[in-house]
Amino acid sequence: MNDPVLLIDASDPQISVLTLNRPAKRNALSLELIEHITAGVLAAQSDLNRRVIVLRANGPAFCAGLDLKEASTPGNAHRSAEALAKMYEAVGSSPLVTIAAVQGAAMGGGAGLLAACDLVVAADDLRLSYPEVKRGLIAALVTCLLRRQLSDRRARELILLGQTIDAARALELGLVSRVVVAAALNDEAMSLAREACGGAPGAIARTKRLLDELSARPLVDDLRIALGHHLAARESSEAAEGMAAFMEKRAPKWKPREA
Repeated sequence: MNDPVLLIDASDPQISVLTLNRPAKRNALSLELIEHITAGVLAAQSDLNRRVIVLRANGPAFCAGLDLKEASTPGNAHRSAEALAKMYEAVGSSPLVTIAAVQGAAMGGGAGLLAACDLVVAADDLRLSYPEVKRGLIAALVTCLLRRQLSDRRARELILLGQTIDAARALELGLVSRVVVAAALNDEAMSLAREACGGAPGAIARTKRLLDELSARPLVDDLRIALGHHLAARESSEAAEGMAAFMEKRAPKWKPREA
């Protein structure tokens, strides 16, 4: 029997720990894993005793992003895109405090997952990137999250260049809350989780709702807009070339932009 793609530790009555468990695939976001994360978050918040969700990952990488091999399979584009939007909505709109404990690589959709959380503890070996434009894709859903956290100029730099940044730069930009040595990652995340349990649950939920309502649009509305752009890019000839180049480990051969 295969190991579950998501491990759930609910031994603490107030804190749910969700662990991505595809280390051999660098915890790439398969449709199964995406749906399990969404279900795990919704299950935690349906338990009125729960106060915090900690998202972490087994293996040297937090998450390599969308499982491109699966996503490139005909017929999967719409289903995986919609599932990804639901996952970001579940994490980003949760009334619970959400904390990501992130080590190693956090790329594309994986970097989006940490961006959806309230707090991020990063190991000092973090390498973070939104490389979608280099694959003929766009970081549409992730942009909904980044525009809430970064200045327009900094968000453009990350998503238009697709460069990889380290933990120190992520902290400087405000993408992570704090950086610790890798050995202290889980302890620091759990320390923050226990501290978050000291706040009044209703006040925290209302504060999170207020922060969302003070944005130009609620997150769910932004995600609906972004989903259309995401799917248009996923179904383009550029995406086909970008993913083929990625699989074949070569530079993509882009055609001129159409008028």
